[in-house]
Amino acid sequence: MVNNKIREDLIEGRNAIKEILKTGRTIEYIMISKGQKSGSINDIIKFAKKNKIVIKEVDKRKLDQISETGSHQGIIAVVTPYKYCEVSDILAYAEEKGEKPFIIILDELEDPHNFGSIIRTAEVCGVHGIIIPKRRNVGVTPTVYKSSAGAVEHVKIAKVTNINNTIEELKTNGIWVYGADMYGEDYCFNTDFSSAVALVIGSEGRGMSRLTKEKCDVLVKIPMTGKINSLNASVAGGIIMYEILKQRIK
Repeated sequence: MVNNKIREDLIEGRNAIKEILKTGRTIEYIMISKGQKSGSINDIIKFAKKNKIVIKEVDKRKLDQISETGSHQGIIAVVTPYKYCEVSDILAYAEEKGEKPFIIILDELEDPHNFGSIIRTAEVCGVHGIIIPKRRNVGVTPTVYKSSAGAVEHVKIAKVTNINNTIEELKTNGIWVYGADMYGEDYCFNTDFSSAVALVIGSEGRGMSRLTKEKCDVLVKIPMTGKINSLNASVAGGIIMYEILKQRIK
């Protein structure tokens, strides 16, 4: 019987592992392909030895077998699985920073590369946290971690049972909920994002579910003039995140 469970305890690739070493997250051990002791891997080995992290030299075929990304670059770290936070932790973090909450909500996003890209953009745009549903949404997998270039370690991510109930809770905390939708009421650059904001990004292809769309206070769209009438979820999310950041800076 094949086990299709995606592991959340693996970090793959040199840059991703270098990033996690900076965070102090618990690393069980690091596996390095035999003969790989040059360049950035050598730096990782030095850091690991200094911090008493176990290093195992293994055959490259073993790394190939357990790799989730297909691009491990000769190194994989086994870590404690990613620790998700609560929505209350995200709100507390914004308050701690003295900032109005800026939250991303993902509605059944399935592509780990998209999720990783969204996390990376969210981190540089000052997002306080990301909320995802427990079911039918990709979690923090090795591919997500690698696609985020390690930004996962700097962004709070909460898993919730029901996205729509969570949206209602956010509204009671004075947060305006905006949905990214190609048939939105107005363009994102015409929308006032100066208050506390939660931005909902729908799944690839399907977009937001009907009920989630109805829960949003405002639906916003991105101007498009080409023959293709939709954008990749991470690109669309990135454009609106930067618009929110721009307004906050101004």
